[in-house]
Amino acid sequence: MKTVSENRSFGGTQGVYTHASDACACDMTFGLFLPEEAKHVPVPVLWYLSGLTCTHENAMTKAGAQAWAAEMGIALVFPDTSPRGEGVANDEAYDLGQGAGFYVNATQDPWKPHFRMWDYVADELPALLGANFAVDMDRQAITGHSMGGHGALTLAMNLPGRFTSVSAFAPIANPTQSDWGKKQLGAYLGDSGWEKHDSTLLMQEKGFDGPMLVDQGTSDQFLDLLMPESLAQAMAARRQEGIFRMQKGYDHSYFFISTFMEDHVAFHAEHLFG
Repeated sequence: MKTVSENRSFGGTQGVYTHASDACACDMTFGLFLPEEAKHVPVPVLWYLSGLTCTHENAMTKAGAQAWAAEMGIALVFPDTSPRGEGVANDEAYDLGQGAGFYVNATQDPWKPHFRMWDYVADELPALLGANFAVDMDRQAITGHSMGGHGALTLAMNLPGRFTSVSAFAPIANPTQSDWGKKQLGAYLGDSGWEKHDSTLLMQEKGFDGPMLVDQGTSDQFLDLLMPESLAQAMAARRQEGIFRMQKGYDHSYFFISTFMEDHVAFHAEHLFG
């Protein structure tokens, strides 16, 4: 693992690191914010999964999460959204290939040699963090935006007991029924295995074994692709412990995310610290 940068931030350290990934068969980059408390004791972890076209850097620099994480003594992890580099398959479209890993393990060519973002986020990166930083991997929560909201919700429901809480900003909520999903799941997975990566179907089948928070802007330009009503209805039908909020006038941008980031970090802190 190599240190790209480390900057003091809100009393803690915002770092960027690269490492050779076995899961993705290429070098991967991630951001990690450690609050001041990490100098003395391992701290709980909040994962932030980003959306289409993003790298580790977008949320790290735009979401405003470090101030609230520092106040509450929580580490923030910002993984990249896909494998990258020479020899890694790509597509001319912004919503497939590099920058659009969709947090799945691809089974189809040309994607399957590198696009194993599920294994990377669920297994490889947590092991790396636990071995190298002052983080308490027994206390983890997860959030994300858009494609990353999809990833956060599906990881949380597929890995019971892993995360104390889950939240999402404008998640792709029903990808098996949306053009933001059908295209990518078909390309990466072929004709099978889609259900594991659809938060609405997972909510109908099993739900989440903890509290959930979802924020969605009413002026989001991608509402028809996100299909938030499907997830909201599934949450209500299951009587899932959680809150689904439609935020009047907000769109899909980081202005929306930064407005409600304090709420999300505080929500997770409440449950990470029990």
